[in-house]
Amino acid sequence: MDMKWTTWKVAGAALALTGSVAAVAAVAHAASSGSAESVKAALAERLPKTEISAIDCDKIEGVCEVQARQNLFYIDHSARYLIIGRVYDMETKQDLTAARLLDMNPDMLIGGGSADDTGPAPEQRADASRKAPGPDARIDPAALAALPANGAISMGKGGRTLTVFSDFRCGYCKRLHETLETLNVKVVERPISVLGTRPISEAVICASDKPRAVIQAYDGGSISSGAGCDTSGLDANEAFARKHGFTGTPVIVREDGAVVHGYRPREFLESWLKEKVS
Repeated sequence: MDMKWTTWKVAGAALALTGSVAAVAAVAHAASSGSAESVKAALAERLPKTEISAIDCDKIEGVCEVQARQNLFYIDHSARYLIIGRVYDMETKQDLTAARLLDMNPDMLIGGGSADDTGPAPEQRADASRKAPGPDARIDPAALAALPANGAISMGKGGRTLTVFSDFRCGYCKRLHETLETLNVKVVERPISVLGTRPISEAVICASDKPRAVIQAYDGGSISSGAGCDTSGLDANEAFARKHGFTGTPVIVREDGAVVHGYRPREFLESWLKEKVS
């Protein structure tokens, strides 16, 4: 009797093991084709608590981009290796992750994360507009004027001048850029890398047509850039921003040194520009 019972237990364990191996094999086989459908099926087995919104296995060679609500991460085609971080296109000098996140939600940017069943960590605000202390800060206009020309892109021909410290993957910076284009004002844009976008800023600064490159950068497209150039002006921009506590973007500085942190609509800017320069 004992011998028979032992035999049945061994047989049952073997069947359970066979079933488990078959399940794992099924997941691996489903993912091996690398299609979005098969990867989604594999992720359903491996990350059952993560709600998958979309999967794109065609955009970046070798990996699939996975959107989980407002989060973004990457997976290899076998759905074995989970990748949390940023993907840069070194040829076009584009932060593909930041561009995609801004497409998903212009006001949010993903933070760090851990590879567990909850998926990547929650989003974090990227722009400084939510802080917006108002136009009461001031800096020395002479210090602003002393910043090197090779760290700036000048646009517009208006009588008043605004210097904008911006990041090309900041949603509110893009909105401000578009708003300022409709005003009679000269804009001196000084890129700073708040969102890890230094390569994009360098491509814009080195472009032969810098104003066009600014538009390309904000649109997330390939930048028509020439050969390498002196980008030390960007270092000066970032040192200036750190010194004056510019931890977010955009930051708008009037020629008299008055400062506004964050995006402002056209009506506010028109009124602010009419104020007497002290």
